[in-house]
Amino acid sequence: MKSGIRHIVVAGALTLAAVTACPVPAVHAQGFLDFLFQPPPRWTPRYDEQWDFGRPPGGPRYGGPGYYERRDPYEPQFSVTSPKYRSYTPDMPKRVSLDKVCHFKLASDAGTVPVSAESSFAAACAVAPTLTLRVLPQVGAALNDYYSGHPKFLWVQDLAVDDKARAAMAALALIDRYGLDPADYRVAMPAAAKRGNADGNDDNKEANKAARLKAMMRFELTLSAKVLTYVLDATRGRVDPDRMSDYYDLARKQVDLAAALDAIAKTQDVVKYLDSRNPDNPQFRALVAALAKARAAAPKETITIPPRTFIRPGESDPALPQVITAIKQSGSAAFKEQHAKTLAAYNGGNAYRNKLVAVVRDFQREKRLNPDGVIGPNTILAMQQATPAQRIKKLQLAMERMRWLPRHLGKRFVLLNEPAFLVTYVNGDGKPLTMRAIVGKPNNQTYFFTDTIESVEYNPYWNVPRSIVINEMLPHLYNDPYYLDQLGYEVTNARGQRVSSADVDWGAYARKQISVDVRQPPGPRNALGRLKIEFPNRHAIYMHDTPEKQLFKHQRLAFSHGCVRLEQPRVMAAALLGKPVSYIDQQIATGNNFSQQVGGNIPVYLAYFTAWPDSDGMVHYYDDVYGRDQHLAEALEKTEAVRKAGRQQAGPALFRPGAMAEPTTVT
Repeated sequence: MKSGIRHIVVAGALTLAAVTACPVPAVHAQGFLDFLFQPPPRWTPRYDEQWDFGRPPGGPRYGGPGYYERRDPYEPQFSVTSPKYRSYTPDMPKRVSLDKVCHFKLASDAGTVPVSAESSFAAACAVAPTLTLRVLPQVGAALNDYYSGHPKFLWVQDLAVDDKARAAMAALALIDRYGLDPADYRVAMPAAAKRGNADGNDDNKEANKAARLKAMMRFELTLSAKVLTYVLDATRGRVDPDRMSDYYDLARKQVDLAAALDAIAKTQDVVKYLDSRNPDNPQFRALVAALAKARAAAPKETITIPPRTFIRPGESDPALPQVITAIKQSGSAAFKEQHAKTLAAYNGGNAYRNKLVAVVRDFQREKRLNPDGVIGPNTILAMQQATPAQRIKKLQLAMERMRWLPRHLGKRFVLLNEPAFLVTYVNGDGKPLTMRAIVGKPNNQTYFFTDTIESVEYNPYWNVPRSIVINEMLPHLYNDPYYLDQLGYEVTNARGQRVSSADVDWGAYARKQISVDVRQPPGPRNALGRLKIEFPNRHAIYMHDTPEKQLFKHQRLAFSHGCVRLEQPRVMAAALLGKPVSYIDQQIATGNNFSQQVGGNIPVYLAYFTAWPDSDGMVHYYDDVYGRDQHLAEALEKTEAVRKAGRQQAGPALFRPGAMAEPTTVT
């Protein structure tokens, strides 16, 4: 007995050492006790001599003297993990030396030669030759780049703040209407701008003139830096989504800031230019309008509905007054107009019946809930999400996300809004096609990315993702090596040859030591249904049909492994191809597997908006199904924190006098 226990302990120690010493990327071994005390080994025929893990040195082989031994003794279980959310690192402002601003060098046919600078700008450089600002590094680089080639003031005329500067500052002070923080772009009016020419002797006049030149140069570069920061924020957003999680796959936009300053120098309407840096589409404009309305409607007091409130029709509850007040705040204008008399006549009583039940049912319909009249968790959540404070937050986050997408979404595009479980196809000025969609579960989230619709595949094969094979099929294969064969799946090796699932070393597959493809042939049980809409991407996500039509009866449609299941896939395919639905039916009826290209270069946006307008411009608010609002809000808070700290560290002295590497050339 003691000897047997000793062998178990020794074997366990060796096993633990092996697992610890040889970690496998992207997979995790099961617990140590499960590792030791799993079901009895499965015996398979083997005709080669291999070291037997479970056999003590010199001991008999498993299965006696025959040719049977366990294929992979104590085979560990594996899993492929989904992306995680990371602690966000914001863009960091840094103190940048603007040492090229006062180097007036331009290229000519004769080579690089000094050129004349505007006299006031040159004079300002003479009294403040070396300057520093605390800015984003790309902003500092743009200032050096632009002013070294354009040595003149943009915002100053006759050593005074000009009208263009005043217009830009006024526009930046109102930039919160676009979901941005005006404090990030605020510039103080220079004190010297408030004084005329100083009286006094020549020495005083020269000293005052030098101070004025320094103040104007400080103001000029500070305002340019703030404007460029705004251009960055309005064009690409303040947050880089790919830093938050691998669930985002959005290349950050490149912004030519020197070209932006050049455009500002040439424009006659700087306010119009600044506005133009924001997304240019009806959806963004609807969000802007909704934000203004939400702020105007925001009450001074908040409404708190007690936890676990649950009121059925005919019951009485002291929380009913808070519920009705919340409905008044969160219902749409059309809803409040429809029930104006009932809401006005309500006297704050606790009895929930008759007309109040009708009000709640219509509210539930508007929020796409089951209109049963029961005031429960889902109805209360809809009220809380639609309060002015929550609306404002969701609208600001939606505007930030809009900046990650192209400024123009296009005349034709497909957009999936994951929290709404809705897919919309926009085709010019025609009525958009909208349908419900199933998206990934919270632990298998649908990614946020953009691509281009490529083709419609009829009677598709389902190429099973590696994560599904490992996470969901391997446990079955360990118990029954013929599991995939019995379900009709096709398994091919690295040479493209069909093999039995029993002939595959699935442990080696999980460790990425061999390559195996698993696919499900077309048919009524195929996971993709009868068609799929492809936009090839590295996440293996596409839109498709599904045999599980009953899932669309649910309100919350987060059931998939990340792909998008369409409620009416044939209608969507027909719209993309410009064909009638009967044409799609005919192609499917052939039973053949083939693809048809979709023309027109139609972009597809798999996006995440908890506030989003419908085709009529009415903004709806949705549950944060993946918790991404909180992660984005935290990223924005960190961004604001480092910017605020940068403003405080900068202080009043933004310039540091000092010697330059080369003298400033002024002619």
